[in-house]
Amino acid sequence: MNIPLLLQHPHQRHVLKGLLRTPFPRYHCIFRPSARLGPGSPRARPSDPPGLHCAERVLPSGCLRRPLCARATLKEHPEGLSDKEQRFVDKLYTGLIQGQRACLAEAITLIESTHRRKKDLAQALLQKVLAYHREQERLNKGKPRAFRVGLSGPPGAGKSTFIEYFGKMLTERGHKLSVLAVDPSSCASGGSLLGDKTRMTELSRDMNAYIRPSPTRGTLGGVTRTTNEAILLCEGGGYDIILIETVGGDELQGIKRGIIEMADLVAITKSDGDLIVPARRIQAEYVSALKLLRRRSGVWQPKVVRISARSGEGIAEMWDRMREFWDLMLASGELAARRQQQQKVWMWNLIRESVLEHFRAHPAVREQIPLLERRVLSGALPPGLAADLLLKAFQARTHEMYPTH
Repeated sequence: MNIPLLLQHPHQRHVLKGLLRTPFPRYHCIFRPSARLGPGSPRARPSDPPGLHCAERVLPSGCLRRPLCARATLKEHPEGLSDKEQRFVDKLYTGLIQGQRACLAEAITLIESTHRRKKDLAQALLQKVLAYHREQERLNKGKPRAFRVGLSGPPGAGKSTFIEYFGKMLTERGHKLSVLAVDPSSCASGGSLLGDKTRMTELSRDMNAYIRPSPTRGTLGGVTRTTNEAILLCEGGGYDIILIETVGGDELQGIKRGIIEMADLVAITKSDGDLIVPARRIQAEYVSALKLLRRRSGVWQPKVVRISARSGEGIAEMWDRMREFWDLMLASGELAARRQQQQKVWMWNLIRESVLEHFRAHPAVREQIPLLERRVLSGALPPGLAADLLLKAFQARTHEMYPTH
């Protein structure tokens, strides 16, 4: 589903990162606190018949090449996988749909890998999970089986505290909850703390809850490169509520018009004790502000609620609002329309990623990148001109390989 929730605090401004830019349906919460082959490897020729592996053995140090033909020991599958690889994918898939947490964790690790062969295995697994997912929805009369919730907010808004209380409430009601916690990666080292799980000690021990921290690795929009795939795997594993905690931001993000327009539900956190009065004031301000914005839905008007993860006040009511949103969006057909649009965005994101990867790996480009980067850094060449030169080099080499007639 697709509903943003915002949590606010009197001393900080809320932030909603671009979760809705991601191609998956979700419920969006914003929190605001109220305070390749190597040498010696065989290379199969496309023209070889099935079952016969004819290869050219490439030896290192410029040694002679000797063609070899031998009966293949590994059968090729439609996805290009060997028997061993297909067994691995089948094992992961079977364990996943049976609800085995270890298989889910291994599957998410596989889709997060940037290794080319592992990407092939991940795609084979995702195809099987997608087919299973479609069948499950068909059996459910076309209705989505999982509730997707996007959650964002600035540091100190109480996101982790809320998730633990909210998650325990849901598992006690018979739900299976998966939390995908996105942590920012260091621009210098590329590392990430992945500390969200350590702040949810009770929920992490709940057998009906699964918490998976993942680094952004430079991906923008508050989520990771593979968040969509991870959601699909969690749903395949039987989790009916998927909560995505996005990367937070600074205190000023929430006052930007484009941010607040993305929210379907705004939650004022830490509404307890001495903060109740300022929390009520913030709630009134946002109720007024939301009335001035253009509605994104024909059936839903964004709500503003006050909650406290310490006392539990307002959290059950907030869940009721989420369910209300789900029922209205499902009945009106808007939920299905949003999910279709998000599937298209997902596809184009993957296309852009693949095209850029192919472009950077192309010999004509790869050879020119270091030189042009040095000229840009020295100020001898504008970045725009450098980009044009790389594109022209790529186009010229491509035209030589595939001439038009």
